[in-house]
Amino acid sequence: MSTASRLPGIVTTDHVFQLPLDHAAPEGEQISVYAREVVAAGRERDDLPWLLFLQGGPGGKAARPLGRDAWLDRALDDYRVLLLDQRGTGRSTPATRRTLALRGGAREQADYLAHFRADSIVRDAELIRRHLIGADRRWSVLGQSFGGFCTLTYLSIAPEGLTEAFITGGLAGLRGSADDVYRAAYARVVRKNEGHYERFPQDVEAVRRIAAHLAAAPATLPDGGLLTVEAFQSLGMMLGGGSGSGSLHYLLEEAWVEGPDGPELSDTFLYGVQARTSFAEGPLYAVLHESIYGQRSVDAGGTAWSAERVRKEFPEFDARAALDSDAPVLFTGEMIYPWMFDTDPSLRPLKETAELLAARADWPDLYDPQQLAANEVPAVAAVYHDDMYVETAHSLETARAVRGMRTWITNEWEHDGLRVSGGKVLDRLIKMAHGEL
Repeated sequence: MSTASRLPGIVTTDHVFQLPLDHAAPEGEQISVYAREVVAAGRERDDLPWLLFLQGGPGGKAARPLGRDAWLDRALDDYRVLLLDQRGTGRSTPATRRTLALRGGAREQADYLAHFRADSIVRDAELIRRHLIGADRRWSVLGQSFGGFCTLTYLSIAPEGLTEAFITGGLAGLRGSADDVYRAAYARVVRKNEGHYERFPQDVEAVRRIAAHLAAAPATLPDGGLLTVEAFQSLGMMLGGGSGSGSLHYLLEEAWVEGPDGPELSDTFLYGVQARTSFAEGPLYAVLHESIYGQRSVDAGGTAWSAERVRKEFPEFDARAALDSDAPVLFTGEMIYPWMFDTDPSLRPLKETAELLAARADWPDLYDPQQLAANEVPAVAAVYHDDMYVETAHSLETARAVRGMRTWITNEWEHDGLRVSGGKVLDRLIKMAHGEL
């Protein structure tokens, strides 16, 4: 049953679909998948083309619009938009430490979560398309970051469902292993650190002071999590957004207060760190992150905690070694490490499950290079030249492998360009796809 609501400038309608957990066994267990339809106020009855939005992640629910916000404002000029809570997120049957515990032990949980990758998300979308708008009608898709990875999967396995494809910050390498991804990522993160310390040179000593304090004695976060020096380094995730460097600097500014026994880390700082490092709102991001790169053709032995293994090839990220020298302590980026399942209370119950997924060696391929080479769906992509999360060289290699793919390479925006550009990024891609540029 659908329910409608009104917010400034928009009308939203809720949709809930019962879909197979395993699309290879459509008569088996069913899960709920939620999606929110959004249309410009006054155009509810118009026969508009549909635009499916695939959120970044993995494990991220779709945005909750409060009106004609950001890119949605531009999209609603032309489309009826569907914001999909990908399986396991938001109002779709949730996958968290609490709900997964009901499924049994770690093996049962890992087998369940094996159905939560891009291929299953795309097959969900196809069933939703047929139910919502009809099997004979296509829709457009907009994929941000991981949503762009899903869009490449869509073009690989179900291009017949698409009118056009827009990708922002999400052209994945088609045949790169997880190790390839992280080797490129660590090098990019080094450059982001250099840029941050050039912008805020005072942060070199500020970070060293905090890291030295934590190396001597980890702090306890308000939720009971453990702030080790490695967990502190993971704040580097912030450096991938347009305003992230400034936000990190301001967080560091308020790190200390005077306590009864001398300087101690402030509540403001600890709460701020918790908000940026806890996976309580999106545990699937941590549990499934490396699996988004797993493919039988390139990771036959499983991803095996690739970020942790490859980190050893970059000794400049060793905070303790940096503290023993004059080197700056470097932040890490979009990497998931096995120790996170010890320090984060929301992840601790999922540690064994994550270990099983990291060892899983039978991931099916997510992309079909032959199909992509014969692609007939108009496809355009924004490639952010300074993107910390997605390697530009890998993106351009993929773009060349997709027939007809047009790219816009820009350093005007960071990875969050779709969200922060006020619709400019999407507007340009629409014009490119429609032959106006």
